Amino acid sequence: MATPNVVSVSEQGKHFRALGGFVTTKSHSSVIWRGLYRRASEGSCRATLDEMTLIVAHRGASKAFRENTLDAFRGAAELGADWVELDVRRTRCGSIVVHHDAELEDGRLIKDLEVDQLPDHVATLEDVIDVCGEMGVNIEIKNDSADADFDPEHLMVPRIVEIARAQLARDKVLVTSFDMGAINAVHDIDPNMPTGLLTDDDVGHEVSIGRAAAHDHSAVNPSDEIVTPRWVRAAHEAGLAVYVWTVDDPRRITQLAAMEVDGIITNVPDVARKALG
Repeated sequence: MATPNVVSVSEQGKHFRALGGFVTTKSHSSVIWRGLYRRASEGSCRATLDEMTLIVAHRGASKAFRENTLDAFRGAAELGADWVELDVRRTRCGSIVVHHDAELEDGRLIKDLEVDQLPDHVATLEDVIDVCGEMGVNIEIKNDSADADFDPEHLMVPRIVEIARAQLARDKVLVTSFDMGAINAVHDIDPNMPTGLLTDDDVGHEVSIGRAAAHDHSAVNPSDEIVTPRWVRAAHEAGLAVYVWTVDDPRRITQLAAMEVDGIITNVPDVARKALG
């Protein structure tokens, strides 16, 4: 592997190092992929090593393949994705598997089943990461209080962190959730693991951005409907990367890239790749 570009900036007592897209400060770590460096302070500045909006395949190449399956993740690479996004659930034995809903199609709860009781298309997180190759992996922890497998103690988090540490480079992983408690639990175990807050209900651009920054998370992943140029600027000024979901319209993909979002989460990575040239 080639040695990644490095940028070091020392200003007002803060030192930043952009190494292959990962930025660290004395207080927290920020995920800025592909050499994008951002600084959060008054009069923020931005230096770029490689101007690029990453294409993140939502549940793999989920338009062309069954979502969250090994085929979908292999297909994402073939269709030009830089990263994949996936959802994780915990089985009865504590294994982490990739599946969006708490229930299988037949109504059985994943949390009540052993891995060998799951359908063949439901893969473990380890197996998915294995097929992702050089792509980065955005692991979304599913933990909604309305779900039948809601876990207020965040029992799956230690195993997720263990797997990520073992199989992914630090600049190739982002752990996200709508549940602030889940990503805070990740930081309790590993303060340097990149984490991000998902949001789809923002009454103002300061709300989710402020919450994510206050807890030293690295990114904020907003629903496309709430994203504006002002929203993106505010996030970047707070030191947060921005990954927008879920966007399939090539015209909107182009608009978001012009806003300098850090990544676009899409069901159609091939369409996104064409839109971005």
